[in-house]
Amino acid sequence: MNTLSYKTISANKETVQKEWFVVDAKDEVLGRLASKVAIVLRGKHKPSFTPHVDCGDNVIIINAEKVKLTGNKMSDKKYVSHSGYPGGQRFQTVEDLLSKKPAAVLEKAIRGMLPKSRLGSELFRNLFVVVGENHTHQAQQPKNLDLNKIK
Repeated sequence: MNTLSYKTISANKETVQKEWFVVDAKDEVLGRLASKVAIVLRGKHKPSFTPHVDCGDNVIIINAEKVKLTGNKMSDKKYVSHSGYPGGQRFQTVEDLLSKKPAAVLEKAIRGMLPKSRLGSELFRNLFVVVGENHTHQAQQPKNLDLNKIK
């Protein structure tokens, strides 16, 4: 028996194979879309996944303004921010945020599903959310990503 074939392979920055994917957010449910994209950004769909390395892929999300929310979340869900001053707590509904910055809704959902560390910040840089159909990453020849095939 060849014992060398059973060594665990730990990926590093040089050995990682990164790909580019395009996801169409039209009529997709926000949370389900965000969790699948977070898995791809993290690299958990690959057999060479290493927890402390950025081994995920680059993801471009188009049609960010056409994402759906179930139930009454469009008016009931609130994003909270605080200025740091007394009485500085601010609330914003998804409706308001979608009308002002449609990409921010998807970015907030996906950022919350990534690690809260330097690695999470590095992974988040691999996400590109675009309002509308056209994106500026045609040179990378991105493939369409079927979200139903990601577990």
